[in-house]
Amino acid sequence: MKKIGIKIPPQKPVGELTVGHQQIVEITRSLVKDVKFLIMDEPTAPLTSGEVEQLYKIIRSLKQQGITIIYISHRLEELFDLTDRVTVMRDGRYITTLNVPETTTAELIRHMVGRELSDTFPRREKPLGEEVLRVEHLSGNGVEDINFTLHRGEILGFAGLLGCGRTETMEIIYGAARKSGGKIYRNGREVDIRNTTVALELGIGLIPEDRKKNGVFLNMCISWNTAVSCLRQKLLKYKLIVEEKKERALALDYVGKLQIKTPGIEQLVGNLSGGNQQKVVVAKVMATDADIMIFDEPTRGIDVGAKQEMYLLIRKMVDGGKSVIMISSEMTEVIGLSDRIVVLCEGRQMGILEQEAFEQERILTLASGLGTEKGDARVYG
Repeated sequence: MKKIGIKIPPQKPVGELTVGHQQIVEITRSLVKDVKFLIMDEPTAPLTSGEVEQLYKIIRSLKQQGITIIYISHRLEELFDLTDRVTVMRDGRYITTLNVPETTTAELIRHMVGRELSDTFPRREKPLGEEVLRVEHLSGNGVEDINFTLHRGEILGFAGLLGCGRTETMEIIYGAARKSGGKIYRNGREVDIRNTTVALELGIGLIPEDRKKNGVFLNMCISWNTAVSCLRQKLLKYKLIVEEKKERALALDYVGKLQIKTPGIEQLVGNLSGGNQQKVVVAKVMATDADIMIFDEPTRGIDVGAKQEMYLLIRKMVDGGKSVIMISSEMTEVIGLSDRIVVLCEGRQMGILEQEAFEQERILTLASGLGTEKGDARVYG
């Protein structure tokens, strides 16, 4: 743990750690062994920029010691930072192997997706609407004095280092954790979100950080997963019997809308790719007719083509009148998609940045607790 630079109590059960800290424990366990050949499969997926840089140092040190590393990643910047050669696979097939110093990001993407990608982060087409959510002095679940507003058609980004309180804040808003203080307003009316059922009734949906653990039922089919959150509202006959025709029609509708790649709606979600699993989570939430969508790490562990599809999906949502709160540890993602960015550090809010103030250095400075933002960024609380 000292080598990685993370302080985690060694007596704490791993199941009680965050996804990011669980990943760090897994990496540490591999490093304990006297290995000569190390395979790292998406090692930075749950990590923020600070933890990634610490891991980089360890990987470079292992390389200098003569250890051979196969490094699997969807994050292209990591491949250019760390690797000597890169092999591209697509749909289970070998495509090509390139020398990293002799290739470009555009060439690599072309081989990965089989086509050119343009406009990585789609632009806003419609102006923001009225306020749909307001949070004042929210405290509890490890956070304190959080303040922000969300407007119709807005993408509000949340940035910060691992453990800063972004997920914990959303758990309160979604009713998965109780607040100890503060107020939440929905369409100008104060609400008490006691549990997730109340949140869904208020039109608030959550696409969670760990889709496999909290987002979908991997051993159930697409149809079942799509229907499970809206049974009472849409699919029960006499409040007891599931209408199978409606369930099937609902699943087919979202498979089409979200372009989920599957042989059929009876396919087990566990058999789908990461990107298509994520789309099933989105379908499950959209089926509840939520108009506030909370995305917690929406592109974690999915490839560059699936990321582009997710960006287009989020933009289509807000252009259609929904509002999105997006937590992301990928700085380019949160800067590229957001209309405003809330920055947290150790459970406290450091500032809210407007688009003209988006700079990676500024965000990281705030996220590290080195100051609060004033002037061109609004500060609440």
